Amino acid sequence: MSDKLNIKDIESRIVVAPISVEKRSEGEEDKPSVIEGTAAIFNTRTKIGNWFYEEILEGAFDDVLKDDVRCLLNHNPNQILGRTASGTLDIWVDKEGLKYRYTTPNRSYAKDLEDAIDSGDVSESSFQFRAEETIWIEQEDDLDIRQIKKVGKLYDVAPVTFPAYQDTSVAKRSFDLRKNSNKKNGKSVREAQLIINKNKSL
Repeated sequence: MSDKLNIKDIESRIVVAPISVEKRSEGEEDKPSVIEGTAAIFNTRTKIGNWFYEEILEGAFDDVLKDDVRCLLNHNPNQILGRTASGTLDIWVDKEGLKYRYTTPNRSYAKDLEDAIDSGDVSESSFQFRAEETIWIEQEDDLDIRQIKKVGKLYDVAPVTFPAYQDTSVAKRSFDLRKNSNKKNGKSVREAQLIINKNKSL
């Protein structure tokens, strides 16, 4: 399986969770601040478009915590804040979800971002990923549920300006493929069932 970035398979999710700036102690005003945020929350249902709900299961990130992950402002590759391969970014999971931490680098946009986070102007995080294993749960009287059991690739985590899904086209494609598969197999979309999909495209 290749680790090359494949735009058509990348999904983004926004998490409304506080980002913190570690306050400097007296006499350490010139010392860089540490920024910490939550990029994903486990077992929380989120509505994706008008198509389905989504939940990220505990353990979904277990196989990607050693990936070469970047922290980017608004997912912009020209505004890098840290990188796991260089030791300037830490990512880990706890019972709540996927966490990240970096020390503000000596770059103007990073210092401006620190000020925006400290003032509360930037308060959300996001991550970009490729889902490898998902579980679909069909509901008769509500939208179906897509559970992300395993993330195949974690590309980046990011403090973001707007808490909105800017591109749900990949998620919509996943939904359409599943529905078409049900039709081909003669299954009713109203049947209660679990469908496990494994994405091996990369």
